[in-house]
Order: sequence, then C-alpha cells, then structure tokens
Amino acid sequence: MRAVDLIQKKRDGQELSTDEINWLIEGYVAGTVPDYQMSALAMAIYFKNMSTREISDLTMAMVKSGDQIDLSAIPGIKVDKHSTGGVGDKVTLILAPLVASFDVPVAKMSGRGLGHTGGTLDKLESIKGFKIEVEQEDFIKQVQETGVAVIGQSNNLVKADKLLYALRDVTATVDIIPLIASSVMSKKIAAGADAILLDVTVGEGAFMKTVEEARLLAQTMVELGKAVGRKTVAVLTDMSQPVGTSIGNRLEILEALEILQGNGRADVTEFICELAQIMLSLANVEKTVAEVRQHIENGAALKKFEEMVSAQGGDLVDLYRPVAVDYTIPIYAEEDGYIVGLPALEFGLFAMKLGAGRAVKTDDLDYETGIVFHKKVGEAVSKGDLLATIYANENISENILTNFRKNVKIDKASVKTKEIIEIIS
Repeated sequence: MRAVDLIQKKRDGQELSTDEINWLIEGYVAGTVPDYQMSALAMAIYFKNMSTREISDLTMAMVKSGDQIDLSAIPGIKVDKHSTGGVGDKVTLILAPLVASFDVPVAKMSGRGLGHTGGTLDKLESIKGFKIEVEQEDFIKQVQETGVAVIGQSNNLVKADKLLYALRDVTATVDIIPLIASSVMSKKIAAGADAILLDVTVGEGAFMKTVEEARLLAQTMVELGKAVGRKTVAVLTDMSQPVGTSIGNRLEILEALEILQGNGRADVTEFICELAQIMLSLANVEKTVAEVRQHIENGAALKKFEEMVSAQGGDLVDLYRPVAVDYTIPIYAEEDGYIVGLPALEFGLFAMKLGAGRAVKTDDLDYETGIVFHKKVGEAVSKGDLLATIYANENISENILTNFRKNVKIDKASVKTKEIIEIIS
C-alpha cells in the first residue's frame, strides 16, 4: 500500500477498508507515514466524512496503537465519564466522588485544558501536592481502596490519538465528527471502563454549535461504545454560558467544594445529580435524583472527594484555601433587566488571557486567576447589582473591562435555560 493512494481514495469520497485504515494508523505511529500525509488524510476526511464502519475501524486501530488498561482486578462495574469540552466545567470534580459514594468504582483518566476550554487535571493540580501522574498499579489500587481516582492519561495509551490530535489542532481539522468520535472513544475504550457516560456539550462555547451536530456526534460515539461491549449513554448539555458560577482552576475547585458541601447553586447541583443518576444506572444501581442528592447533603460525596485528594498526595488544608491574587475587580450592572446571555466562548477566552488557560500547550497556568459570576442567565438584575468578580494578577485596562461588560447581555424580557437538552442511549 501507499499512503498517497489512500489519501486520493478518501479525497474522492470512497471508503477505506479495514486493512487500509489499520495500515495507515500503524504506519503513522511507526513514523513511516509522515505528518504531512496524515494531515492530507485528515483534511480529506474533513471534507468527505467517513462511514460508521470506517469510524469504528479507525477507533479500534487507535485503541491498538498503545496500551490497554485492564481494570478486572477492581470489583464491580467500573464507570467513566467524558465531556467534549466546555467553559467552567467542574462537573467531574463533583460527579466522580458522588458516584463513588454509592460504592460504584470510578476509574477516570482526564485531560488538560487548551484555549477557551478548561481541563480537569489543571484544576486538580491547583491543589498543593496533588499528583495526576500515577502508575497503573497504583491507579488500580487506589480505586480498589477509595473507589475513585482521576489521573492523567498514560503516555503509552492510544499513541495514535496523541499524534493525530496535535496534528489536527494545527491543521484546522479538530471539529469533524469522525475524528472527534474516534479520539474520544479510543481513549475511553483503552482506559478499560465497563460503562461510559458521554457529556456532549452544545452551543457557543462547545465544538458542536447546534443540537443536530451534537446529536450526530453523540449517536456515533454511543454506537462505537456498544459495538465493543461498553454500556454507553450520551447526554447533550448546554454550553451557551459557563457551567456554574466560576471559570478558573482554583476558583472551580472552591465552587466544587461549595457544591459538595450542599451550598452550591440549586440548578448546577440538580444537573450533576441527574448525571450521577445516569452513571449509577449504567452500573445497575437505580436511585432517584433525590436519593443521589442525599449524598451531597449528608457529606458522603465530600468525604469521598477528600479521600481521593489525600490518596493522590493533595494537601487537605490547602484544598480549602481561598484564592490569592493581586487584583479583585467587581463588575456592576449598568441597567435594570434580566441576564439573557453570558457567551461561554468570550468569557473562556477572557479567563485564558488572565492566565487561567493556555493559548498553546506549552503555556504556564496561573491557577489563582479567573472569573466568578454572581448572576446567571435568566436572573433579574437592578442597576448597581454585582454581576461578576474578576480575579487577576495584572491590572486590567478600562477598555478591556468595557468589553467584558458588553458581553454580559441584559434585556427587559427573561429567558429560560436547560442544562440537559437530550439523552441518547
């Protein structure tokens, strides 16, 4: 076979065979198929798409390109969760220990943030001493003993995805369903969980801008999971505004703690309890949302989170420490009305410029910076009300603050929001 022939075949809209896909991925990992040819193939896929069979073959070829984790030593049905990316998304920080508090093991590998999207690992690393690089044996032992672990992806896990994702990021081929689905599901399958909950974000702050696009991606990933014997459910969730009240690593840890202590916003708490109910059901543990919420109200989920932090070297005193920044800048409402828009993309990029996110993978993070919103979409405001607080370590010009205020959309008529748009199983 020759890579150029397979690129031409896909460019012309033909299907690649299983053997051809395996040959391409094996060659790419081995270095015999160079970056420039894989870039051309990714662009051909972008414009000509792939069949369900091709996506399945691509996913499994990527799974086989590295290690696969065997979680059989952990008793019970192991569950995992993945989000397709968002702004202020601290859901895993609460959801993983909440599910584990019902004696359902959660063995999770997470990622870092890039651009306007945040990463769970970055948030956890804002806790002094917290280790995200854990040997596989220690990872399994921790889940056996505490029921939950959230760690970084092994360097040997799905090698093809690491190479291909970096390539897609610089060739404008990130937002295409076959490549997103195969990237997500190859990692989830290789990570060894028995059941997977997929949080497919949709809206202005997500890769998928429309419900139709998100539904197609979700259906594709659910089919991939089921094809290899993994119980898989996808939930379409709204990402038109940031999740919860905070954007920023340390700030999101503090919001997660607030929710785990039973003091978080009711809508976010309810949303996470609904996701937990679905994850528990995947493990054949049937609970009502009210029963799930009890584990937040009685402290069981918080205790499990503290156990995980301690097990991974985190300092429990530092865990509860407030943020430490040079500047806290309040933003006040300049008119009466209702919040009708908090564009997730705009505020995610703003937080990134404060140092809370990375423009490129090599950027250092400022764990302390970010934004806390005191009002969310649908809520009434009066002139002079505190809308948000910016946490920064550099002074911010009045022009930038004016742009910030312009992105807080206020109107005379209220709008309604809904976190879970649709469930696909």
